[in-house]
Amino acid sequence: MSKYRRYERYKDSGIEWIGEIPEEWEVVKIKHLTRVKRGASPRPIDDPIYFDDDGEYSWVRISDVTASKMYLNESTEKLSALGASLSVKLNPDQLFISICATVGKPCITKIKCCIHDGFVYFPDFKGDNRFLYYIFEAGEAYKGLGKLGTQLNLNTDIVGGITIGFPHMNEQKAIANFLDQKTAEIDDLIADKEKLVELLQEKRQVVISEAVTKGLNPNVKMKDSGVEWIGEMPEHWEVNRIKYLATVNPNKSEVRYLPSEQKVTFIPMDKIIATGKVDYALTNTMENLINNYTYFRNEDIIMAKVTPCFENGNIAIVKGLLNGIGFGTTELHVLRCNNKCYNRFLFYYLQSDIFKSKGISEMYGVAGLKRIPTDFILNYKLGIPDYQEQEQIANYLDKKTSQIDELTYSIQLQIKKLKEYRQSLISEAVTGKIKVL
Repeated sequence: MSKYRRYERYKDSGIEWIGEIPEEWEVVKIKHLTRVKRGASPRPIDDPIYFDDDGEYSWVRISDVTASKMYLNESTEKLSALGASLSVKLNPDQLFISICATVGKPCITKIKCCIHDGFVYFPDFKGDNRFLYYIFEAGEAYKGLGKLGTQLNLNTDIVGGITIGFPHMNEQKAIANFLDQKTAEIDDLIADKEKLVELLQEKRQVVISEAVTKGLNPNVKMKDSGVEWIGEMPEHWEVNRIKYLATVNPNKSEVRYLPSEQKVTFIPMDKIIATGKVDYALTNTMENLINNYTYFRNEDIIMAKVTPCFENGNIAIVKGLLNGIGFGTTELHVLRCNNKCYNRFLFYYLQSDIFKSKGISEMYGVAGLKRIPTDFILNYKLGIPDYQEQEQIANYLDKKTSQIDELTYSIQLQIKKLKEYRQSLISEAVTGKIKVL
């Protein structure tokens, strides 16, 4: 922040998260600037009588705020006149923040809306709403203030008790205008880089899908596979079912002889990262794992079978397991290749668009918790070359995906640094560490 000026004189605010503030700024609790009031909900909230697509007031859910940036321009539902009368009405340009679930997310409404009791608002605030918005956006003001339960919550007393540095109105406006401009510039840079990451991921999928379904020779003679979802494949490839290429979900009887106290690796779903990386840090004993978790060993392929982890690419070849053995969530399928199938070829094939789209179409279960059935994997047909060509394709994909992944990681680091800079800039501005007027 060295390129920005500082104020001439500072004083100690007495508040840890603020530190020193400009001498002419006030140190004040929010409750001394405005009342802090809570939203309200008509009950029971799912009663259709409270909703009307043509209603005057939009109904704001936490998800609407989470999906918004600074301003709330729309919501997915509207309340009836009765529903609105039992809630809390806000007019455009009023600030409110979430106090549960996504804790402390601020938003300024640009529409007439109603908020439920998961939000608080500031009906009497006479300053610039954007200045207060940026204080909450910086995040430090309410860190550690919530009460620990099933989730972190704030309430009106806690929010009202937050102490802030408070400059004169013209300075509030100047700081808000400065942050509007600077954060918009940073957000544009972030959006450009996120789009680039998205394009790289699309390219990665294309490279994998082309290689595992067409091979590496663009001039190879093709033939009809006779399988609808495969279409054409290289003439010398054969159609086979996965069950003839790999054991699916190997039996735990292979390892029941091991001592109950023997330590092995444990891999929850969140330790399987897209692009095949795995965190192997967790361990446990055979006794604690063998009866309730999915078994695998070194060089097995583990693949998420539940939505959205399947679609997100939670798949890996496990290596370096403690004592060669591992267990994981029951939401995994395990594939152990035989001598007809190179595990890295199958690993890439299972990431291809052709397999993913077919798998998604065969999922069973309720929305949000659908699974890939074992029979689908066992009987899935794919075009496959001989073992040597499988190795060649896998080696090619190792190189190509590694290049894409390294570039993606580099851009993601840039995004992370931009987001950190954005937060730092907001914090420095709203606590007077830099002078923008």
